[in-house]
Amino acid sequence: MEEKLKALAEHLAAALPGAVVATDIRGGELCCRVEREALPRVLKFLRDDPKCRFWVLCDICGVDYPDRPLRFEVVYNLLSMSLNQRVRLKLETDEEQPVPSAVGLFSCAGWWEREAWDLFGIYFADNPDLRRILTDYGFEGHPLRKDFPLTGYVELRYDEDQKSVVYEPVRLQQEFRSFDFLSPWEGMDQILPGDEKAAPPEGETPKEGGR
Repeated sequence: MEEKLKALAEHLAAALPGAVVATDIRGGELCCRVEREALPRVLKFLRDDPKCRFWVLCDICGVDYPDRPLRFEVVYNLLSMSLNQRVRLKLETDEEQPVPSAVGLFSCAGWWEREAWDLFGIYFADNPDLRRILTDYGFEGHPLRKDFPLTGYVELRYDEDQKSVVYEPVRLQQEFRSFDFLSPWEGMDQILPGDEKAAPPEGETPKEGGR
């Protein structure tokens, strides 16, 4: 299998110079890093070339690396059922630079791109229906970004007087507790009944708590 993947990597590098930046084989799958603007050309080649035939787009997902200049990594997972091979494409972008939409090549990409937009704020150019898909239409922010607060920005509740759902700033009902994460034995500061009879090993000073 690895020899076939190496041959596929060489085929892609030769057919798509400048579009495929780097290739790597991990876990029995070929991973290719591609230029953002060249994504449609790479996807079309993988779908239509007789040596590839990657007809199934399994998934599009995002990864957030806030310390990088291009903080987002967009990952495409494709499957060739006739060749029994998988390939993973990766590209980098940020909050401002759009990623070319894959909807024109794989209709299912519309749902995956909406999810990446909703959860990460990754913008896909030419997507015909780029709107939220998992969060509410009035939701603020993108919840899978690493800098998104765990409590969110707003909370919603049903208001009996207004007979509708209302949005309000998040209010914590109790203060955060501080945990020391000590085990029960480490946290004990008193001698338990019966432990005063236990003799410590030779040469060791008795400790408070007995154990």
